[in-house]
Amino acid sequence: MSQYKETVEQFANLIGQQAGTWDAISPEYAARMAVQNRFRTGLDIARYTADIMRQDMAEYDADSSQYTQSLGCWHGFVGQQKLIAIKKHHGTTNKRYLYLSGWMIAALRSEFGPLPDQSMHEKTSVPALIEELYTFLRQADARELGHLFHELDAARATGDAAAEQAAQDKIDNYETHVVPIVADIDAGFGNEEATYLLAKKMIEAGACAIQIENQVSDAKQCGHQDGKVTVPHEDFLAKINAVRYAFLELGVPNGVIVARTDSLGAGLTQKIPVSTQAGDLASKYNAFLEVEPVMSADDVNEGDVILKQNGALVRPVRLPNGLYRFKAGTGEARCVLDCITSLQNGADLLWIETEKPHVGQIGGMVNEIRKVIPNAKLVYNNSPSFNWTLNFRQQVFDAWSAEGKDLSAYDRNGLMSVDYDNSELAVEADRWIQSFQADASREAGIFHHLITLPTYHTAALSTDILAQGYFGEEGMLAYVRGVQRQEIRRGIACVKHQDMAGSNMGDDHKEYFSGEAALKASGKDNTMNQFS
Repeated sequence: MSQYKETVEQFANLIGQQAGTWDAISPEYAARMAVQNRFRTGLDIARYTADIMRQDMAEYDADSSQYTQSLGCWHGFVGQQKLIAIKKHHGTTNKRYLYLSGWMIAALRSEFGPLPDQSMHEKTSVPALIEELYTFLRQADARELGHLFHELDAARATGDAAAEQAAQDKIDNYETHVVPIVADIDAGFGNEEATYLLAKKMIEAGACAIQIENQVSDAKQCGHQDGKVTVPHEDFLAKINAVRYAFLELGVPNGVIVARTDSLGAGLTQKIPVSTQAGDLASKYNAFLEVEPVMSADDVNEGDVILKQNGALVRPVRLPNGLYRFKAGTGEARCVLDCITSLQNGADLLWIETEKPHVGQIGGMVNEIRKVIPNAKLVYNNSPSFNWTLNFRQQVFDAWSAEGKDLSAYDRNGLMSVDYDNSELAVEADRWIQSFQADASREAGIFHHLITLPTYHTAALSTDILAQGYFGEEGMLAYVRGVQRQEIRRGIACVKHQDMAGSNMGDDHKEYFSGEAALKASGKDNTMNQFS
């Protein structure tokens, strides 16, 4: 017996035990509503998606071509449409996730209005967006299953046994739109207790993977801005522990922690950790500090901090704001130490924030990490902050230069020019961009590729195109030709926006509740019928 039929039978038995008081309740309708709401709570989602991520991680370890991907979504509707599109075009959501970007929450979801990515937005907006995303994904399930139930009813009405079985199989083998979310907790929005409390709310909303970075919480900057300040490893590990405790407390032992290091672009630290013996973690961190030799008391100013390193006294270089500076050129080494330390202390995945998308640079650091942690793997930001076109054209230019190829037709600094768009170099660069994710997953240990804020840009771009035409000579044709006709031609379900918003599901429920007395919206005068 199919799972759907078993659910119908269970409700029939339950209703039969109520001495006739529930006779108005249809076992099949109750079963449909239950099937349409597979995930009762956010914790159900977190447990389900954590298991998916763990399986995907194991499959990637066995075969690096099995990497995963996601796009950042700033609204539940955007996330919903992304997953609907993935199922439509690719047939499955396998290896596809959602990314929740702190940058986009700051820019688009704060009650303060648009903010920079500096952890100034309300921390509660993070779990609120997770809950919103999963509300829309569950609604996508309910809508699609509702259509399948109508297929089942139509087949039964015509007595077509084959069509009925086909519809039944679709229901029983239905693939949910609910997928893992990698959720950005920034630097934890405070101390380790604050991190734990927010992590709990995020997990309760459905997050199975939490990304946390090693910046100072109250001085947090976007990974692609200047002025980043990192914390000592001990402080960061305390926050990793806080997130793990939150997962364990809530019964999500497979929860995934992504440890992000911003050390590549961070030249400052706020705190000098206490070292108790040579070679301990604190001394390794302090060894990266820019220091000046201290030969006598005359070399020391009032209030200076003095360290003993390798048997000599040194003074860390301190800025007027009290921050300490790292030695130039130590970023990659600090990233490697950050990553090894995080994996050795409870993190599951790594995130190295880089200043450019370069497989060689990323792979060089991962190779060093893997000398200690052989299965180390990354979540990587395919960031819109990179000028991908210019970066890859310059990478091809440099590669060709090393090969001795004649490059007299190209100006390396001007390669962004439209004049080069159809050149041999530009075509090759586009091939490199196209294969970047596969190449980096094979050569640089990247398990998950994401774009942090793509839908921020797509919303701006599509609005610009529509506004140009609609408020210009095209008028209504700009919408019809550029939007609605494209929706119809591409089979985008949202062209029937009433159905997407839940009108048909509401009609079904009215019929369940009121029978023939139901006042339904989907009759012959509903203009949505023009899109049948």
